[in-house]
Amino acid sequence: MSLSCNHRKICEIAICTIVLSFLLSMPAAAATGADLEVSILQYQPVPAEIGEYVTVWVKIENLGFSRAEDVTVRMVPEYPFTLDSPGNANKTTGVLSPDRAAVHEYRLYVDEGARDGIESIEIWYRESTEGVWYQEEFDIRVGQSTFDSRGSVQLQGSPVMEPEVFMPGDRGTIRFSLSNAATSASVMVEGEEFDTNARIQSASLEGTDGIEVTTGTYHDSGVIGPGESVNLTYNIKVSDDIEDGTYYLDLAVAGNSHALSNNWRIPVSIDSSSVRVIPSSSLVLENGEGMLEFDVANIHPNQLSSVSVRLQADDVEFSPSEYFIGSMDPDELFTIQFEATSADNSTLSPRNMTITADYRNGVNQHSTVLGTRQLRSVTVNEDNSLGIAVALILLAVIAAGGYILYRRRKDRQ
Repeated sequence: MSLSCNHRKICEIAICTIVLSFLLSMPAAAATGADLEVSILQYQPVPAEIGEYVTVWVKIENLGFSRAEDVTVRMVPEYPFTLDSPGNANKTTGVLSPDRAAVHEYRLYVDEGARDGIESIEIWYRESTEGVWYQEEFDIRVGQSTFDSRGSVQLQGSPVMEPEVFMPGDRGTIRFSLSNAATSASVMVEGEEFDTNARIQSASLEGTDGIEVTTGTYHDSGVIGPGESVNLTYNIKVSDDIEDGTYYLDLAVAGNSHALSNNWRIPVSIDSSSVRVIPSSSLVLENGEGMLEFDVANIHPNQLSSVSVRLQADDVEFSPSEYFIGSMDPDELFTIQFEATSADNSTLSPRNMTITADYRNGVNQHSTVLGTRQLRSVTVNEDNSLGIAVALILLAVIAAGGYILYRRRKDRQ
């Protein structure tokens, strides 16, 4: 009986030790391991055409803190999809470092008996050859992608961006106007009459490095009659560390048929320049007081709004505490003044004065420290200056009186 109790206690201690070791090891593994995320970057054509092949681009990305040593992606299609070859199911990425991604291309055949609608495919992935397989399910739109209508979708004018030029870290929108270039309700082709309606089966905007499109693909956006148009708006996000320059996004629009589908490269400008504040007078306090004047210039390519300037220096009070300017057009110059009063006149050492500008680019609020300037202090003896001035006036009066007496004596002679 005693042996049985001891045996049971030993087993309980062993089980608790194993469980505790497992729990303690979980946070470390989670904090240091790779974190893989799989997604469908795009597929073409949209929708996948019945009885034809559709190309699917799969993106695998490491969002974790350490690299994955042997990443594998597997396409597991179900009816109505089949791979072009069973040997193409697995795609090996190999080593995938943190914040890096790889893209794999698959070709799937859409069965002739498929029906219009949304169908699903499974994508499996694992971190290493001995790792566990994870799976995600994604939707593919299937349908008849050709119509007899002969209207074509065109990009009307230039895209409207808000803001017009982005800064690093900005969010904004891009609005496209898509129109039907047809001028009549029907057209004759080889003796057969066709209507000239234009269909937008899908419209997608793909981002690039540093620019993310947060709006998904538009599907079945409607029929556009001759001369009519429709607006599509996409939200984008610019990364904080993007460099200045021009980047290109891809706008893909599926029309009535593949022959009437279009792809456009959309330029997006990134410019980090903003507000420049330049002293236009000496930065000097006389006897602890002074008037400081600055020229404020907008050197950004588009209008900035809610522009304001703030000054900060130890033991110095500025009035106003913040100079609000408002909207500033590109290259616009504005002159501002601050009254500065020092709370400590015992030291004449230069003070560091920080200049900060706040402004909005579109809906994005920015605050930028524009630099540090030296604010000097001098002492001026006002009594001595007044005495010197009085003495000079008295000397002038005496000189004038002496000259008058001299003239009178000379006239008597």
